[in-house]
Amino acid sequence: MSVRTIGIIGAGTTGSGIAQVAATAGVAVILADISEAALDKGLTTVMSNLDRLVANGTLSAKDKDAALGRISGSVSYDGLRPAGLLIEAVPESFALKAAILRQLDPLISPNAIVATNTSSLSITRLAAELSRPERFIGMHFFTPVPAVALVEIVRGLQTSDRTHEAVETFAEQLGKTPITVRNSPGFVVNRIFLPMLNEAFFVLAEDGADPNSIDSAMALGCNLPKGPLALADLIGLDVLLSVMQGIHEETGDSKYRPAPLLKELVAAGYFGRKSGRGVYRY
Repeated sequence: MSVRTIGIIGAGTTGSGIAQVAATAGVAVILADISEAALDKGLTTVMSNLDRLVANGTLSAKDKDAALGRISGSVSYDGLRPAGLLIEAVPESFALKAAILRQLDPLISPNAIVATNTSSLSITRLAAELSRPERFIGMHFFTPVPAVALVEIVRGLQTSDRTHEAVETFAEQLGKTPITVRNSPGFVVNRIFLPMLNEAFFVLAEDGADPNSIDSAMALGCNLPKGPLALADLIGLDVLLSVMQGIHEETGDSKYRPAPLLKELVAAGYFGRKSGRGVYRY
């Protein structure tokens, strides 16, 4: 199955990133969100990112214009009807994602595949919201989407082989490296990696070191491209907290309990780069 048109629900950081990658790969994109303001913000992000690529010589001005021409916006789910693949990329809330899937179900083509960009929620449970659960799958992109090669492909109990193969092929079409993982809390990457980020907040709260020292120690000592606190700010502290809470609730394992300092920063509205302040100021 060759996907020519995709629909993306959610024009935030991840949704706009997926739109950028798909459009530059030659795929038509219908980007949907609840308001024109949200759509404009997402499209502005894509335009700014492409302008940077042109400025550093990675992308030609002609290819930038072609990519932007492949992206259209919609504030109605009706606008998603032409899509052969729909990728839901809204915040990490089961209730929100389930509600959107129920709204999409009667509108989309019987042959369309629906994917969710969840970091930790059960694909099997979400699939049960659709009348054709065999055409539902997890497609977990990582932030920033244009820069990270990995996509976790997560099969639910109902997911058909045909759906899995089509989405795996599409990920490769985007230049990504797909890895199929089991439907379990946090899947693979987040289950292993997020506790490390969370532990950095415990160390910071205990005055083990200042933020720059913690990040430098981990970057230099573990050969990471970015320290855990700076990376948490990039991901979004609200996103990190939500995923940690989800894994903790699913597993009941105390090693996934969110650090109190992480909770406090999110309660203050310090979400990281996207809000202008997290562990660091931007």
